Amino acid sequence: MQSTQPKPLFRTPALFKSLPNLVIAESTRHGGVSIAPYQSLNLGLNTNDSAKHVDENRERFFAALNVSPDRVATSHQVHGQEILTVTEPGQYDGYDALMTNQPNLFVGVSIADCVPILVYDPKNKAVAAIHAGWKGTVAELVRLTLEAMQRTYQTNPRDCYAYVGTCIDEISFEVGPDVADLFAPEFKRVDEFTQRTFVNLRSANTRQLANFGIPTAQLAISSYSTVLNNDDYFSHRLEKGQTGRLMALIGLKS
Repeated sequence: MQSTQPKPLFRTPALFKSLPNLVIAESTRHGGVSIAPYQSLNLGLNTNDSAKHVDENRERFFAALNVSPDRVATSHQVHGQEILTVTEPGQYDGYDALMTNQPNLFVGVSIADCVPILVYDPKNKAVAAIHAGWKGTVAELVRLTLEAMQRTYQTNPRDCYAYVGTCIDEISFEVGPDVADLFAPEFKRVDEFTQRTFVNLRSANTRQLANFGIPTAQLAISSYSTVLNNDDYFSHRLEKGQTGRLMALIGLKS
């Protein structure tokens, strides 16, 4: 018998559920009002979906987290390596990583195949949200953000928790030789029959967290794929660009 349980608007990694005052969530595509091809919880401001629908979806997502929409900071992402230290909520432009130590200020990134990485430093009460596609992964945006947290907040990697979120999986991310050549051998695979090359963005970003010194026991990695689990998540590649956006959000309540 098929389950009649409503599908969740978001998921929170189990590793983080016991941490006090922390809000951390990754949205799904369920529980919104958008229609095809954006159905249903499209949170992306830069899609061709109805702005009215996106606004309603964002209200629902933030309400489910008990977060006020006017306490959220996001950015129009450009697949770059700019990092913003956020002190005020709002919509910024040109940043692919946001970090803050302000209570009741929540930072988020939009995704639809790229890797979302959320970092929490409980000692210094600092958080970061990172958006890493293949360009951000090659630029080591995760490492750059962690180093920025270290400089700005005195973050110690041994204290940190991190989540590597839902993204395109390795068997679905085929790349050309120009992109493949930018990755270390352990993060790419050449199919022995077709000679096509595939890259593992999730592993490449996880390695940056581990190399920084975050203990393995304090790393959570999504088991979902935007492509293989497309019923639950948006995939820009699978849906040929006509799709919505997910959001990965993190912040501390006072």
